[in-house]
Amino acid sequence: MRNLITDVPGLRVGNATDPHIGTGVTVVLCDEPAVAAVDVRGGGPGTRETDLLDPAATVERVDAITLSGGSAFGLDAASGVMAGLAARGRGFAVGTARVPIVPGAILFDLLNGGDKGWEAHPPYTQLGRDALEAADLDFTLGSVGAGTGCTTATVKGGLGSASAIAASGHVVGAVVAVNAAGSPLFGDGPQFRAAPYERDGEFGGLGLPQTLSQALADEVTHPHLKGGISRFSTTIAVVATDATLTTVQARRLAIMAQNGLALSLFPVHTPLDGDVVFALSTEKRPLEVPLPDLARLGALASVVLARAVARAIFAATRLPFPDCQKTWHDHFASKDQT
Repeated sequence: MRNLITDVPGLRVGNATDPHIGTGVTVVLCDEPAVAAVDVRGGGPGTRETDLLDPAATVERVDAITLSGGSAFGLDAASGVMAGLAARGRGFAVGTARVPIVPGAILFDLLNGGDKGWEAHPPYTQLGRDALEAADLDFTLGSVGAGTGCTTATVKGGLGSASAIAASGHVVGAVVAVNAAGSPLFGDGPQFRAAPYERDGEFGGLGLPQTLSQALADEVTHPHLKGGISRFSTTIAVVATDATLTTVQARRLAIMAQNGLALSLFPVHTPLDGDVVFALSTEKRPLEVPLPDLARLGALASVVLARAVARAIFAATRLPFPDCQKTWHDHFASKDQT
């Protein structure tokens, strides 16, 4: 197991990063069209082709999903992915034509210090094409792809991923670009809110704060809340499984997986967030007992997504711009964590 979403058979992930601009694109590529759904919770989402993922819609499967920086400019990333897939002969057949199905979501990273003076030529179509070409089983976490310019209320955000195997044998994975109005830490840190779900020290093995009850009681008076939330943010993610799901079941998986953001970030789903979670089924293994199995997969997906959020923060590196946000390691790595 790689502890990545690509542990789900039938998926690959590619990143394209522009460090000069401070932005990037991440593509989740399906080797074969996969059943897909989406759940949108944030108050300021930016999405493409999500209406198509309604269970009542005609097209049930997608070729890829795109996560991008750039705010609304980043919606162009899916065009680059579509062009690349069309060149490979991929897409939904309409007579003799083929139309690649590539839903996407974007996050706001326009104020992170990078050079956004692209004028009439935003870079996202090419970044999408480049991310598609880079798609592989192994990929880098942290300040790469859609996670390049991410921030949170307390420490720099980034791209994270994690996976797990359910008791039924099904694989569940997640990839997430964490650009949250809330914080991934308890108070001033260093402990992660996702600490109860950590496996094998994947984000430092720090555990919970010694005075957890006080940390929780103090949350609503923490400076990043007391002074008011002003950043425009979004956490966008893909959860996936090899279980055979219908579009209705995939939608339930996405809904349950959203709880992973609540397990790892506070606050979440605010008016300034555009939180979006896609769900994919690569249809490799049927469910034996559909309702209980789906409930367990959804619960596991929420935990896997929470772990992916913390891994994103732990892997993030600082951007090379003046006054850019410090990373978790900038704040805590050189200090005694005992």
